[in-house]
Amino acid sequence: MAALTKSQIASSIAETLGISKADANRYLESFASLACSEAKNSGSFTLPGLGKLVLVDRKARQGRNPQTGEVIQIPAKKVVKFRVSKACKDSVLG
Repeated sequence: MAALTKSQIASSIAETLGISKADANRYLESFASLACSEAKNSGSFTLPGLGKLVLVDRKARQGRNPQTGEVIQIPAKKVVKFRVSKACKDSVLG
């Protein structure tokens, strides 16, 4: 089963809300922009009913180059994670 494309999501939103596909596309773009900027500025962004975008500090660690087997040091960095809400898990998993 393939994932929905942005166009398919916009079409579904447009049909459900009775708006044009262009308006639905603008909604998706503004929502994504808001989520990214809020996650960057405040460290998290909650999507009610789905989950939460969270900015997390990852510790430095040792890794291994798969081609040579050489041990390398991977530096600490910030990463974005998505934590799925319990309601969404229950809905999807049954």
